[in-house]
Amino acid sequence: MTISLREVNQKILGYVSLTFLGYFTIGLSLATLPIFIHQTLGFNTIIAGLVISVQYVATFLLRGYAGKIVDTKGPKISVSRSMLFFALSGLLLLLVFLFKSQPFISLGLLLITRLFTGIGEGLVGASPINWALMELGDEHAAKAISFNGIASYGALAIGAPLGVLMVDHINYEALALLTSAVGLLGYFYCRAKTPYQVARKKAEKVSFKRVLLLVAPFGICLALGGLGFGSISTFMTLYYEHFNWQNGAACLTIFGVFFILTRLIFNKVIDQYGGLKVALVSLFVETLGLMVIAVAIDPLWTLLGAALTGFGFSLVFPALGVEAIKRVDQSQQGSALAAYGLFIDISLGITGPLIGFVANNMGMTAIYPFSTIIVSIGFAVVGNLLYQKRRELTP
Repeated sequence: MTISLREVNQKILGYVSLTFLGYFTIGLSLATLPIFIHQTLGFNTIIAGLVISVQYVATFLLRGYAGKIVDTKGPKISVSRSMLFFALSGLLLLLVFLFKSQPFISLGLLLITRLFTGIGEGLVGASPINWALMELGDEHAAKAISFNGIASYGALAIGAPLGVLMVDHINYEALALLTSAVGLLGYFYCRAKTPYQVARKKAEKVSFKRVLLLVAPFGICLALGGLGFGSISTFMTLYYEHFNWQNGAACLTIFGVFFILTRLIFNKVIDQYGGLKVALVSLFVETLGLMVIAVAIDPLWTLLGAALTGFGFSLVFPALGVEAIKRVDQSQQGSALAAYGLFIDISLGITGPLIGFVANNMGMTAIYPFSTIIVSIGFAVVGNLLYQKRRELTP
């Protein structure tokens, strides 16, 4: 039966709305926690970066497990469990804020909170994408990956400034309660959806390690590009504080707005030009954006840099992701997307302590020159992959 483009979009949106809810809970505390750890609890930037990064370590450890659940039992189980962990993280976050007068207890509780948040992110991850592909087919992979990214980064772009507003005008406790409520909403919405699995054709069993190696070239490029986003999401509010500028969370919002607009406007370019070409141009633009931030002497220029960074990074994940899943059989796509997603977890997990180390030893002003160099390396690696591909195709 033929399905219309409108129906395809509606079905994909129905699945990735779960991604939106999950990442919205993450976004609510994204811009507030670094300042809470550094200024309220009194710990340095390295500790702040390490605590934030615990989430990504947990996500990394859960990716393979989530991919196996999707391939064997379907994505509904993985997504519903993720929402429960997001709800629990909100309750733990409430305890973190209630114990803020006792810094070490609060920090310990926050570590557990970040662990729960990371488990939730690891379980939701690529599961809605796989849910969509199981129903609609692999020909909609680029669109499903793009829409999922719009949902995740859009949720962060909305959640981060909302979290700051709640802390400024209500209190930290209200932010924690909203986090828990959104997690519960996601759980009941997921439970109401029909589970969907397809009978996959029998294929040779491939270990997750083998799948990881197959997608690694594309994942490494994603990881290098991801550091640009990580440096903005984790340290931009502290960067603004260093210069006595106002509203650092606006950078994350601008990043998210341009990220979403790019995916909406250029949603067909991956199919037209191929993933590697699109990734090459995207990483060049992201590098340019980080360079603008690095030399900015005014917050308006920083916003411009964030816009360019969001514009550039937007298509990196789907462009390289489409290339990655071509490397595996259909029966391993859940594991392939999970393995590919590991690399962004590694990137974001390393970003916190690495950029925290740079800031602590070289100063806040070194953050974005350093990030520019790392992303430019990703640009060079993608260029090499494209060169190798052309050589293979040349008779």
